[in-house]
Parts: sequence; C-alpha cells; structure tokens
Amino acid sequence: MDRVAFQIGPVPIMWYAVFIVSGIILGLGVVTWLGKSKGYDFEDWIDFLLLGLPIGLVGTRLYFILFNLPYYQDNPAEMFNVRGGGLAIHGGMIAGLIFTYFFTKKKNFDFLITVDILAPAFILGQSIGRWGNFINQEAYGQVVSQETLSWLPQFIQEGMYINGVYHQPTFLYESIWNLVVFVIMIVLFKSKYYKPGRVLGIYLIGYSIGRFVIEDLRMDSLYLGNFQVARLISIVLIAAGAYLFYRSMSSGKGKN
Repeated sequence: MDRVAFQIGPVPIMWYAVFIVSGIILGLGVVTWLGKSKGYDFEDWIDFLLLGLPIGLVGTRLYFILFNLPYYQDNPAEMFNVRGGGLAIHGGMIAGLIFTYFFTKKKNFDFLITVDILAPAFILGQSIGRWGNFINQEAYGQVVSQETLSWLPQFIQEGMYINGVYHQPTFLYESIWNLVVFVIMIVLFKSKYYKPGRVLGIYLIGYSIGRFVIEDLRMDSLYLGNFQVARLISIVLIAAGAYLFYRSMSSGKGKN
C-alpha cells in the first residue's frame, strides 16, 4: 500500500501522520466541547496541547523502543524515524497521565475532572490512529482465509493481504471497539450519573478489555519474556479503572 498521502515540495507526508493529526484536531474539539460545562477555556487546552503533545509522543516512542531494544541498539538512527509508525499507546498513556497531574497542579484544576474530559478525546484519537496502522500494514492479526474476510470492503481485504497471505484486521476491531467506548464515555459524562473519575475508569476498563481480547489475535505484539506486554498492562489498567470507578466522588466544579 502507498503510505504517502501527499507531498509538500520534496517532503512526503505519510498517511500515518495524517491520521494522527486528524485525531488530535478532533480531540481538541471534544475537550473544548466537554470542558465548557466544567469551566475550562479553549486557551487551557491549547496550553495543554502545546506542552503535552510532544511529551506524549516521546512516551509512545520510548515505550516502543524499550520493548524493541535489540533492534534499536543495532540501528540507533531509527529511534528518531517515527513517520512510518512505531508508537505504543501505553507509553503515551503513562507519559500523558504524569504530565496531566503536574499540569493540573500548576493550573489549579481538578485532576479527575480534567482526565475525564481528556479521556474521550484520547480514545477517539486511538480509534482514528488505528487506520494509520492499516495503511502501514502493522498491528495486524493471525493468518486467515480470504473467505473469512469476504464480509469486509474490498480495500480492507486488499490491505490485509500481507506477505502473500490474508490476516485478521485487528486494527479494524480495535478502531470500532474504541469508538463504542468513546460513545459510552460521552453519554456518561453528560448524564446525571457522572462523578469525577468515572469516565477515566470507564476508559481504563473499556479500552483494556478490548485490547486484552484483540491482542490475542495479533502477530506483532511486544513481549516481556513469554507474556504479551499489552495484555499484562491491560490487567493492571482494568483493576485501576475498577478502583477509580468505585472510589469516584461527587463531581464538584471543573476548576478549584
């Protein structure tokens, strides 16, 4: 598949980057919309984006490099080549949560409400970003017959024909699952049942359940010994989400 969306002069712009940027723009719209009801300003999110985005991207890259260390030790220059992929979402989650904690302290915002606003935007971006994996022909699943994929549009079938065989479109499963979780989070945030921390709890539980199940179908998982790293992290995040949901308190105000 052609990974180049278009060119600006001699510089090729990759589809992966187009999907990532699209997710960021839509995510900014989501946090602006949700934040209004809690007293946040558009400028607050611009400040967050300008500082948090590079930190999050570094986190996703470092996490990926860490679990592919032998390759990058032999090819150190490739550590800086992110145009074709190689970003791990769990690294971005960890870096993002740490940054958000200090950001809310500096701005005197409520941490739980802030992450409740950010979480739907984050998973929407994940849903969109999975299509970048499709273009790059990565994050795909086990070998299947063409007949198994016959229910899918032709372009997806063709995209899942990799190295002479067809694969499960795990990118599609996760993209759809994330979109469902996104809708649930928005409905909860806007409902009378919302309490600070509950949306983040739903994100951690919902995303991680989907990732745990889908990861078993993938062929390019990161491993720690004999264990898939994403499944181990998912178990921890499900427990953390359940704890957050259980301990959630009254919503209060968007800012302290």
